[in-house]
Amino acid sequence: MNRYFSLLLLGLVALWLAASVRPPAPPADGFNAVEFGRLPVILNGRVQPMDSVARNSLLVLRGKETVALEGGKTQSAIDWLLETYFKPEVSDSRPIFRIDHPELKGMLKLGMEEKFFNFAQIRPGLAELGREAERIEEAQIKPEQQTPLEKAVIRLQQNIVLHRRLKNSIKPEDSADWAADLKASIALVEPGLKAAREREAGSKDFDQKALDALISQVQKFDMLKRVAYPLVIPSGTPDHNRDDWGTVGTVLMDTFREGKYPYPVTAYAAMATAYRKGDAAGFNQLLGEYRSWLTEHHYDPEISKGRGEHYFNFLEPFYKASVLYVLVFILACLSWFNNWETLRTAGFRLMVLTFFVHTAGLVYRMVLEGRPPVTNLYSSAVFIGWGICGLGILIETLHKNAIGSVVSSLGGFTTLIIAHHLSTSGDTMEMMRAVLDTNFWLATHVVAVTLGYSSTFLAGFLAMLYVLRGVFSSSLNSTMAKSLSRMVYGIVCFATLFSFVGTVLGGIWADQSWGRFWGWDPKENGALMIVIWNAFYLHARWGRIFSEKGMMAIALFGNIITAFSWFGVNMLGIGLHSYGFLDAAFRWLILFDITQMVLIVLALMPLRFWRSHLAVAQPVA
Repeated sequence: MNRYFSLLLLGLVALWLAASVRPPAPPADGFNAVEFGRLPVILNGRVQPMDSVARNSLLVLRGKETVALEGGKTQSAIDWLLETYFKPEVSDSRPIFRIDHPELKGMLKLGMEEKFFNFAQIRPGLAELGREAERIEEAQIKPEQQTPLEKAVIRLQQNIVLHRRLKNSIKPEDSADWAADLKASIALVEPGLKAAREREAGSKDFDQKALDALISQVQKFDMLKRVAYPLVIPSGTPDHNRDDWGTVGTVLMDTFREGKYPYPVTAYAAMATAYRKGDAAGFNQLLGEYRSWLTEHHYDPEISKGRGEHYFNFLEPFYKASVLYVLVFILACLSWFNNWETLRTAGFRLMVLTFFVHTAGLVYRMVLEGRPPVTNLYSSAVFIGWGICGLGILIETLHKNAIGSVVSSLGGFTTLIIAHHLSTSGDTMEMMRAVLDTNFWLATHVVAVTLGYSSTFLAGFLAMLYVLRGVFSSSLNSTMAKSLSRMVYGIVCFATLFSFVGTVLGGIWADQSWGRFWGWDPKENGALMIVIWNAFYLHARWGRIFSEKGMMAIALFGNIITAFSWFGVNMLGIGLHSYGFLDAAFRWLILFDITQMVLIVLALMPLRFWRSHLAVAQPVA
């Protein structure tokens, strides 16, 4: 049985993965939310499906991609977005606003035991919230200088604005029949414009009611123009491009004088009315007709992008990879008890399969974006985890002692958890800043330097394993200690090469983009620190300056330096690479640094305090 255990486990996991790749089927009856979720829109400078708008918005508002309903049920992101677009009064009753700060709850007179609230609960305190947010803005308090309460106020205010923008993206939130309202507005155009011209000509007999009705309608269109969130209306012109898309309000403002609105506007209006009436068949028919219109007007690339990203959202490859990383970690750790080779083999084979899943998700993202694998903090976390996993597989292939599986699964899971928390800040595929536009040198720079991050972290994780096993167990014998020491050395050699090459390539890119090779920017300094620290490790080993325990302490401090270069410099609020002060990330960064310092202290303790009494106090060979 032991011979076939790993194959059986691998087969079961493969069946689970295969069962989850079938695209979601439209419902047999009811509203076709799946197909609506595939509709392309423009947001954050890129084409994306409605489904991504829904998921990313919920992640910002709630921290999750689903909404909790009564009775333990959940509502999908796209179903929530349909309600928000077309039945905002229902959306107002959904608990989508996460509030954790007790003083903010007190300010809004909310229950202290709850953490998710709906808009109806928050509405009575909006005036107080607005005054506090205005005070913070007028005082020009920088994010890094704000108190936790002030940060919570600003975040909730921004989330309420986002929710309002979504509610007014297709139609005014107070419109009960948008299709009829648009049809009626056409009748207001001619008499209203006539009255306006007569008033400008100085006539006193112009129709004031007609003019007021037109002004009221234009104000409503202008509100939609200013408030609406995604660009949902394509131009339909033969030579269309991304810049031709507009919000419903923008298109209405541009076309109301013609007395006729473009088809996409009327199509969405008809869908809104059908949804409010509960007419699923009519809604689905209108949805199909609008998709046919997109095809007839040569929006096939946008349709393809929408379907492709919708499928990627459905697959959730990085979530599946994180689950598998946990299983690999458990198997590899259990294999150390009684030296069970079957579990080690099963864990390794599962690690290879997990690496394939992680790679597939990474490549899929690259194809969707049409850019290198690393373009922002989120993608860097995903890529670092991938690099750690690949290097761990190489270590396990060479040494066959489950160490490679343990550290790579731990590193892969940790970085994917970091990526998940980063995704709560919004669109993870958002276009980079203009100053960071992609070119050849940028693509090679980010890949090389991120591989340097991955390998430096892996060396640190191996050192963590060395210290933890040495201090808290008797399992670290001399053979295992020497093996771990050689692993760390080999990985640091790899890290030094890629961090150095990546830093040089970054200088070349900076010279092309900013006209200087080096400017002592915090991010540049962080990359240089990684190169110097890895070089310090190598020189210390070659010079036999420190013992194996001392070398492990050096590798552990490399984790602190790399974490600072990866995240810390982005929080300083200065420099060309500053992407914002992440308060939650700052707390986790400090906690991580503290754990590494504790491990360094443990590494430097005399051997008499270690449970594994090894002859490792002498300089390494």
